[in-house]
Amino acid sequence: MRMRSSSVRSALALSVVCVAALPVGGTGQGGASGRAPEPVRTIDITAERFSFTPSEIRTTVGTTLEIRLTSDDTAHGFRIVGTNVDIELPKRGRGRATVTFTPERAGRYTFECSRLCGAGHDFMRGVMVVSEADKEAR
Repeated sequence: MRMRSSSVRSALALSVVCVAALPVGGTGQGGASGRAPEPVRTIDITAERFSFTPSEIRTTVGTTLEIRLTSDDTAHGFRIVGTNVDIELPKRGRGRATVTFTPERAGRYTFECSRLCGAGHDFMRGVMVVSEADKEAR
């Protein structure tokens, strides 16, 4: 019985030490890591007659884009090629679709309509141009 009691006391003491070592509260500087949170930028895109407006978006690596999409005619799709972003946009007057995307590397990301929408569907494309974040801003 003594062995159990002593084991329980040791485990309890270890638990107290572990709990005491945990950080309490936030730093106010972007969470536990001490880094500022990544910026969020809202982009409004309209789809209509085989085009996206705007059809070119410029941003930096690590910036989270909240992309809000509406259609001015029929239902469309919105896919960022090479990523898991692929959503449907409702027809005009039936709301909007929102998706977030955070580019992890610099380069050009093509976006396109992913739902057959008519004769010009294959030409319905745009591009995101992503550059490295300014090192001084980090």
